[in-house]
Amino acid sequence: MTRPRLLLFALVALLVAVVGVVVLREPQGIAGTAVAGAGAAPTTTTQLTTTTPPATTTTVPSPVRTPQGAPLAGKIKPGEQRKGVATFYDSDGGGACSYDPGPDPLTAAMNVADYENSAACGAFVLVQAGGKSITVRITNLCPAPCRPGQLDLSAQAFAMLAPPVKGEIPITWTLVSPETPKTIAIRYKSGSSQYWCGIQVLDHRNPVARLEVQAGGQWRQLKRAEYNYFLAEDGVGCGGAIAVTDVHGERLVVNALPVRPDAVQATTLQFARAGE
Repeated sequence: MTRPRLLLFALVALLVAVVGVVVLREPQGIAGTAVAGAGAAPTTTTQLTTTTPPATTTTVPSPVRTPQGAPLAGKIKPGEQRKGVATFYDSDGGGACSYDPGPDPLTAAMNVADYENSAACGAFVLVQAGGKSITVRITNLCPAPCRPGQLDLSAQAFAMLAPPVKGEIPITWTLVSPETPKTIAIRYKSGSSQYWCGIQVLDHRNPVARLEVQAGGQWRQLKRAEYNYFLAEDGVGCGGAIAVTDVHGERLVVNALPVRPDAVQATTLQFARAGE
């Protein structure tokens, strides 16, 4: 073989070797880029899992439930006789319980301790003094200097027990469950909407111990305000079904009612008389 041909052959062999190296290194370069990209992805995932969840998932509260068997009655317990004194004032049936004034003269205001953040509102109590007795409905709060056990009766109710000139008389009183032709009604507070609402129970025979609203297929217990409305401050459950439980443990379910502020919406339901 001549010398020029040997040089040409050597040159071709060198070119083939260089191309082969380039072809072999190019896939490694692509693979290196892909791995680098995958390495950045876990950083993004970690940031998402440690970020505070959106408000829509954290502000919706879980249902609040009273433990099974928990006592429903507050300080005013069925069958328990209380002692105190009775005074009187000019009552029109309205007051701290947020009831409308009415024609029934036999009402009373409850002392602060037994009012218990409006738990006494609507309760009927049998008041006895000097061999006489009357049944009155709690519609108002008697602030200090009213003492535990004291009832501030309407002037008409007091006069049925003793001459008004006495001013104050010793009494005993007991929670009762009287006959009534009325059925329970529901009222949404003024300003209520799908975003906030207050719910009041009217004309109930027995004191209301608990109110729940249905939201998302679950029951949620609402907090009671001292002015005798149960509040859904975030609007959850407003306009849904309502469950009302009395101090004896009877639970009545009211079908969903429209949120109509200040409107009294009647039902066909009423708590049974205690012991029946």
